[in-house]
Amino acid sequence: MPLFGAHMSAAGGLPKAVERAIVHRCDAMQIFARNANQWVGRVLPPAEIREFRARVRAARIGPVVSHASYLINLATADPALRAQSMRAMGDELDRAEAESRRTGKPARRFKDFKWSTVRSWSCERRVVAKAEWTQGEANPRFVVTSLKRSECKARYLYEKVYCARGDMENRIKECQLDLYADRTSTATMQANQLRLWFASMAYILLCALRRIGLPHTRFDNATCGTIRLNLLKIGAVVRISVRRIKIAMASACPSADIWGLAAMRVTAAARARASPG
Repeated sequence: MPLFGAHMSAAGGLPKAVERAIVHRCDAMQIFARNANQWVGRVLPPAEIREFRARVRAARIGPVVSHASYLINLATADPALRAQSMRAMGDELDRAEAESRRTGKPARRFKDFKWSTVRSWSCERRVVAKAEWTQGEANPRFVVTSLKRSECKARYLYEKVYCARGDMENRIKECQLDLYADRTSTATMQANQLRLWFASMAYILLCALRRIGLPHTRFDNATCGTIRLNLLKIGAVVRISVRRIKIAMASACPSADIWGLAAMRVTAAARARASPG
């Protein structure tokens, strides 16, 4: 289910941001933990932090994202500004680390700025920086983009646009490794293309099975290989009569109930699609 969120002002203290998010009926929100136009941020009192976390839990708002200062520019040619930006970025990482240690979860902040190389680029380009603390260490990342800030905010660009590219690569690997799409070693191009078509059609069918038949089961986010091994590559007795096909599984089969549920869901979807109107 998609979340609705917005950038909430923290003027008057962090707990005020939660109040504003509740008024706007937000499921998630983004805040500045410091003044966006100042280099040095104020030290947040522990009592304010505790009240903020308590209000977030009570309002069931999440995720909550903290935005870095607008002044940070790690790629500037000015040595003084670069040094000051590195200190500010380090402070953002420290704040993300503190947040991560308090919550026990990864914490990340985002910033974008303009940058140009000395020779290879013909113009300045937008760079999105991610300051993240995860698994006990810093994990900064930088993405160069032609999208303007008005077209795509920093967090959305990184998590929904850039990370989607990585997810597409994972889906290609899934088809190659789980469904053997890389087995193209026959002597002719036509035969290899046919093998790739078979693997691609199998991937489409398994994705449809996962989408239609397996929601809210332990396989709703499973890979094609996991679905194949647990639901398809199993032993069963098949009896075919004039009116029906009976499939009898072993009583100890751990996936029998999910298999039956998926079969009913797929059958219902097929009937609904075939019905007129």
